[in-house]
Amino acid sequence: MSSSQEAARDLLTRWPVVDGHNDLPWALREQVNYDLDQRDIAADQSAHLHTDLPRLRAGGVGAQFWSVYVRSDYAGDKAVTATLEQIDVVRKLVARYPDALRLARTADDMEAARAEGRIASLMGAEGGHSINNSLGTLRALYELGVRYMTLTHNDTIDWADSATDEPRHHGLTAFGEEVVREMNRCGMLVDLSHVSADTMRDALRVSTAPVIFSHSSARAVCDHPRNIPDDVLAQLPANGGVAMATFVPKFVLPAAGEWTLRADENMRAHGLHHLDTTEAGMAVQRAFEAANPRPKATAATVADHLDHMREVAGVDHLGIGGDFDGTAFTPDGLADVAGYPNLIAELLDRKWSEADLAKLTWRNAVRVLRGAESVALG
Repeated sequence: MSSSQEAARDLLTRWPVVDGHNDLPWALREQVNYDLDQRDIAADQSAHLHTDLPRLRAGGVGAQFWSVYVRSDYAGDKAVTATLEQIDVVRKLVARYPDALRLARTADDMEAARAEGRIASLMGAEGGHSINNSLGTLRALYELGVRYMTLTHNDTIDWADSATDEPRHHGLTAFGEEVVREMNRCGMLVDLSHVSADTMRDALRVSTAPVIFSHSSARAVCDHPRNIPDDVLAQLPANGGVAMATFVPKFVLPAAGEWTLRADENMRAHGLHHLDTTEAGMAVQRAFEAANPRPKATAATVADHLDHMREVAGVDHLGIGGDFDGTAFTPDGLADVAGYPNLIAELLDRKWSEADLAKLTWRNAVRVLRGAESVALG
């Protein structure tokens, strides 16, 4: 182990990682229909998942926003029901592993979990389709513990444009603005990953609370629509928000983006959704990779994004959102949730200070949730 890695592991004992986005709940749904006996995360699950408790510990994770994502082709009541089932499995995980996990609803809960040596478990809904155009449903999700909602997933919805679909509204509709205001009133963070640049700008104009990007990197470094343009990053200091850099290779390395388009086409040719994380789906992905070696992103690739985001937005507005168990492919050195020390070591080698890294890993994310709580309290 290098001296930088030793220093990184030491730092993470004091300032653990708050990760903005992990899709373990959906992987559990897809792989075993929520049968937690088949995927006991107290044991090594590296044959099936990016995430288990031993690797979360090894990675220095102190808080996790578990995504209660449902596919964006789920509509209406089906989307709401599936979101409730996703919330249910997070709560079951916390109840099953009380020595390791603590349900967190507030910034104070996050700090209490850190003091106890447990992993604060928060929830984020991924896509406004999860509320079925209902502010009442939005409020209900908040009461159940959901602390952010990504306004869209991959598809444009009735009130907001997605980054990866045709625009219909050129940002937010009037109802979309009402959704943002209601999220502010409740204390739910507005998450702008997945949304179009116009939706980002509209939400920043409307929101009186800090926003987040739970898993997005810098468009200036990798020109992918899922990433954040510089003019939006530059608005974060005034808003107080946080952009949490993701590790997904196609979002951080241009050559990986081109390769992934071919991999996705191969999945469709096999009659599979490109986000399929079943054993069959992953077997198709592995076979394609074996026949078509993919360009490899690394921890240094992600650090390049963080360097740029720091230059534009400032270190007070950065975080980490790996998207583990929501992507078929991961960077070298960031293969799973045990990999965060490799990224911190890379940043230490780039002369990031301990104070700056503490903000990146822990302090900024806690501050932004506290900021949303403060706005809700008026």
